Amino acid sequence: MRKARFAFLLDYFLTHFPAPETELHYASAYELVVAVVLSAQCTDKRVNLVTPAHLAAATPEEVFPFIRSVSYPNNKAKHLAGLGRVLTAEFGGEVPATIDELQRLPGVGRKTANVVVSVIYNQPAMAVDTHVFRVSRRLGLVPGTATTPLAVEKGLMRHIPLALVPRAHHWLILHGRYTCVARSPKCGVCPLQGVYAFYTKNVAPKPTASGPDAR
Repeated sequence: MRKARFAFLLDYFLTHFPAPETELHYASAYELVVAVVLSAQCTDKRVNLVTPAHLAAATPEEVFPFIRSVSYPNNKAKHLAGLGRVLTAEFGGEVPATIDELQRLPGVGRKTANVVVSVIYNQPAMAVDTHVFRVSRRLGLVPGTATTPLAVEKGLMRHIPLALVPRAHHWLILHGRYTCVARSPKCGVCPLQGVYAFYTKNVAPKPTASGPDAR
């Protein structure tokens, strides 16, 4: 059943949404790293308002005014200042292309590193944010025992062809952002409801005692 769910999902998105893209605005790998760091517990719309092109060239002292309106601006300003120093000192100002190296940057965890290598370097990396985590479990794409982002990442990677992983990352994020939302998911209009474990369990009409399926 899980294999069939993946096949249906991938076929649907390949047909109807073949070229998904991140909704974060960026003009360089550095700007994308900054945007993803800022997006933690913050909407992409808000991040896009505070990440103009010149932010990448700002000094650490100039960071805070740009990010004042995002969540946890003090911590994120510290992360970005440290990120700039490490990039300069250890990587010659170039954003590294491996997950391990990226995670050496302040404020960059596995999710952020996966986003960068997927979006910038088109590597088969599956970033698991709250949307991907929620959608994967509701769709039954991963077992119920997958209760951590890493477990969900591994579960998804077992069933998605490597060539499709970068696109699948966006498909799951966008589906969670606009259809499979956290509260009041739009199951009635979801094109994936046929394989939607959450829909079947919680929303789909159940047979009644007087219905045709009554025993």
